Amino acid sequence: MQIQQVLAEMRALQARASGAASEIAPAANSPADFAGLLKDSVDHIAAMQNEATALANAYETGDKSIDLTKVMLEVQKAGLAFRAMTEVRNKLLDAYTQVMNMSV
Repeated sequence: MQIQQVLAEMRALQARASGAASEIAPAANSPADFAGLLKDSVDHIAAMQNEATALANAYETGDKSIDLTKVMLEVQKAGLAFRAMTEVRNKLLDAYTQVMNMSV
């Protein structure tokens, strides 16, 4: 029963990914759209970090409606997203450096 559920989730994710890829594909040809996509990603990660900080501050001030587990999960999500963004930036810089060092 669990295998069928996992397969259904994988199919749903694949369908969403293929739909997102068709929406992103025209934007990949335009540098302005790539810059917009990159800016949106950075803004989203910044919002995640701000939300995690706000939750942590609320918990530290004694707000009883905030659960420690939720605070820790949001902080970890924000940290992981930031590390992933940093790795993408590093890969882009490496690719740029390699292209610039190519002899024509």
